[in-house]
Amino acid sequence: MNHAPDVWWPAVLLAAALLSDALMSLRPPAFIRDCLTGVGFPRDWWWVLIVIKLAAVAGLLVGLSTPGLAVAASAGAVLYFLVAAASHVRARFLTSAFWVNCLGMLALSVLALIVSASHVLTLSIE
Repeated sequence: MNHAPDVWWPAVLLAAALLSDALMSLRPPAFIRDCLTGVGFPRDWWWVLIVIKLAAVAGLLVGLSTPGLAVAASAGAVLYFLVAAASHVRARFLTSAFWVNCLGMLALSVLALIVSASHVLTLSIE
């Protein structure tokens, strides 16, 4: 019997945040343009970030019914934001975009990973 709660909201919250970020990135507002330019990310490759974020959204949402996929999608989001944080530090672009947006999304991704991984571990113990 599973006594652990099925906590779905971190994955849904992360998916919503990534979806809104991806949609804004279609026509990036100044703070997104400044961020990507500030870390030296080539403009010709900005579209790749949208694809990565949308893939993570799909993985997180499908992962609500397939827990292993939620772990993989959350882990991918953690890696994405670790690379983003490293890019900010490397470029010395440590504005509020780094402290609030990048590290905030990293924290949310870590939370979603911990919750989804613990859910999978709980299922495997039963």
